[in-house]
Amino acid sequence: MNKPVRHIAIFTGLLVLSLLLRATWVQFVRSDELSNHEKNRRVTIASFSQPRGNIIVGGRPVTGSVVTDGDLKYKRTFTDGKMYAPITGYSSQSYGSSYLEGVNNKLLSGTDNRLFLQRTADMLAGEKPRGGDVVTTIDPKAQKAAYEGLGDRKGAVVALDPRTGKILALASTPSYDPSVFAGNGKKDQQAWDALQKDKDKPMNNRALRETYPPGSTFKIVTAAAALENGLYTDVNAATDSPDPWTMPGTVTTLPNQNPNAPCKNASLNVAMQNSCNTVYGKVSSDLGKEKMRKTAEKFGFNQEYFTPVRASRSTFPDNINTSQTAMAGIGQGSLTATPLQVAMMTAAIANDGKLMKPYMVEELRGPDLSTIEKHKPEQMSQAVSPEVAKKIQRMMEDTATKGTGKAALIDGVTVGGKTGTAERGKDQKNLAWFISYAKTDDGSPVAVAVMVDPDENVPDDEISGGKLAGPIAKKVMRAVLGK
Repeated sequence: MNKPVRHIAIFTGLLVLSLLLRATWVQFVRSDELSNHEKNRRVTIASFSQPRGNIIVGGRPVTGSVVTDGDLKYKRTFTDGKMYAPITGYSSQSYGSSYLEGVNNKLLSGTDNRLFLQRTADMLAGEKPRGGDVVTTIDPKAQKAAYEGLGDRKGAVVALDPRTGKILALASTPSYDPSVFAGNGKKDQQAWDALQKDKDKPMNNRALRETYPPGSTFKIVTAAAALENGLYTDVNAATDSPDPWTMPGTVTTLPNQNPNAPCKNASLNVAMQNSCNTVYGKVSSDLGKEKMRKTAEKFGFNQEYFTPVRASRSTFPDNINTSQTAMAGIGQGSLTATPLQVAMMTAAIANDGKLMKPYMVEELRGPDLSTIEKHKPEQMSQAVSPEVAKKIQRMMEDTATKGTGKAALIDGVTVGGKTGTAERGKDQKNLAWFISYAKTDDGSPVAVAVMVDPDENVPDDEISGGKLAGPIAKKVMRAVLGK
């Protein structure tokens, strides 16, 4: 072989080798990246080529699939879409997926590796691949009570089983129907655009992803900090709490919502019943920010957790002075919380101080109904000792029977409650909060947090947790209890 031919042969060999290396790189190293690329049309076609698995509530699917025209054969449908949207999220041919639809996308679409044997069996039998199901913890009666209770108002409701952490209801209003943009046509695009422009932001998940000042509902955490740290031991003993009380380092007196309430040197119990800011603000100030922050964190503040849908972080501030610590102790200032977090702190008290991790998926199962994954309840922390939790239960139960929490009382059931009215500034209406739990012989099966964000037409003197939020909490508890 002469020299020019040899050079050509070597060069050709190098080209072939380069092609082999490139093909290997594309097929093996970058296969996942290319398969999941948003512009890979074949993957999109494949994911909508068969009916999607379902999201199950109370033993029944709240989702479905229907045949459409075009190369994307199936699109998603939602039963009671507005009611369940904060849980299911959406699955759209044009806009992707969110919440349980997004977190469990591979299982629902049938591409999850855990379905390999099922896919193989279907292929050998000549059947089309099928998606698996997501079985939720949601109680359909409680969810309906929460959603209908909020009605056309802005707000959120979260109900938990304190014993396990199961999310029994999770409502956010105003809401949206994920079915209206599940396809990829012009109407779907128009529906999506309208939702994005809606000033009421119906696609915002107020229960999981929005944070608010929790107002006086946070006083149960302040009480826990006072009792755990030995500042007070007897909930019925007088406190060192003048009224009026000037916050340290300021000339500002901390006002009580009811100027006629017996707040001067009131006990923790009487101050809970009358929601005395002077008592709980001074308690927080006396304890200091470190003790308050550590107690708040035991209840879940300053942490990120997944349900498996991500919840926004609720924040007990760090760099605050003594007067700001007083404001944090009554749920104001720079303290913020999601309604889920407020429900969690209520549930921890109801569960004798044990905080369980909240979750909304009970089981993942294959198309043949076999169990792929079963959730096991998990303890997040011992937020307070059982002894302290029982003292706060006594205060919340007295608040329900003697104080501001009467709206949640249920005949024949022991109920603990606490109202909250949270200020947000001059240009915004106050928020109305209510937290409560119910007791049975088997502990507390339900704890509820309700937040109502009133519109401008609601008079200021009508905004209170007992009036706006308390009746909703009662309806949700009755739905869980079957009362």
